[in-house]
Amino acid sequence: MRSSKAEWIAVALLLMSCLLPSRAKAQAPSPESAITLERQGKLSEAEQVWRAIVQQNPSDAAAFASLGVVLSKERKYDEAATAYEKAIVLNPALPGVQLNLGLAEFKQGHFQESVARFRAVLAVDPNNLQAATLLGLSYYGAKRFTQAVQYLEPAAKSDPDNAELHQVLAQSCLFAKNYSCALDQFRLILQKSPDSAATHMLSGEALDGLQRTPEAIDEFQAAAKVSPREPNVHFGIGYLYWKSHQYNEAKREFEKELTVDPEQALSLAYLGDIAMKENNSDEALSLLRKAVGMTNDIQLAYIDMGAVLSEKGKYKDAVAALQRAVELDPSQPDAHYRLARAYKAMGRIPESQQEYAKVQELHHESDDSLASKIAVPPPPLPQ
Repeated sequence: MRSSKAEWIAVALLLMSCLLPSRAKAQAPSPESAITLERQGKLSEAEQVWRAIVQQNPSDAAAFASLGVVLSKERKYDEAATAYEKAIVLNPALPGVQLNLGLAEFKQGHFQESVARFRAVLAVDPNNLQAATLLGLSYYGAKRFTQAVQYLEPAAKSDPDNAELHQVLAQSCLFAKNYSCALDQFRLILQKSPDSAATHMLSGEALDGLQRTPEAIDEFQAAAKVSPREPNVHFGIGYLYWKSHQYNEAKREFEKELTVDPEQALSLAYLGDIAMKENNSDEALSLLRKAVGMTNDIQLAYIDMGAVLSEKGKYKDAVAALQRAVELDPSQPDAHYRLARAYKAMGRIPESQQEYAKVQELHHESDDSLASKIAVPPPPLPQ
């Protein structure tokens, strides 16, 4: 019995040794098996096969490119970019790899890198509309809005039903201060989505940039009608009234904004400014201090604090506030002027003279557009 069992074990081991080479051969990595796995949605398995292939064939550019495709589908964009870069080093002329690398960089938010890749694609194929569109979107992501408009405008014309693309173009025009272009785009969008509060607000910003303030107010009021609690909508109306010196109306709107968001620091700052203009210095100081306690980057609040504190004879505190205002925007002459006056009142004549000299040097036209004060959330960049 024992010898019989031993014989069976020996036979089994012999059979296994015979089968192992054929099984290993059947499992040898091949592009065909990787492609089949990818088509079946088995991306992890496909990735492993492609990794085995490039390990066995480290000079196979196409295999690295295919590995990059699978990694991108798995949203492993950093690894995909590495694979694409290896493919390009091995074969710079391999079709589609520069575009795919640009997409991998784009989806990581590496917009400067994606700009370079899409430009490389267009250098070879100037009529590649996909690359041109993605280049425009990359410029938008990199906040290079003038260049974004250059590429997004023809892309949007070729795809009139792509609302997302038209929104990105419209905002690029707005931030590039090409207000006519922005307004044209927002009007196109409103024809299809008349109840979009955000688009009404952005249209209002464009009209404000064109100095068409009453029409800008109408657009913001349309947004408020659609969505009364939309963030920044009442601030926008208030700011436009404030620019028009309609302070009672502005005050009402800023207060409405604070019922939506009690920590909307800009509304507090502008209410403080109105209180200062109405010679209510204690209320102004309270509102301004509350605003800068929430965020320390509102220049108007620091300038106004400096003015109020100077009137109260608290020059040391006034200087500190005004120095912060200058730090936020050294090119703003009003901050230097008030700081010069505060220094003079303290007897710090050389410093006062330096600040007056800076006022004389500056020929700064401040950006008082509504678009520079609030940011309506942009549409998501297409993936």
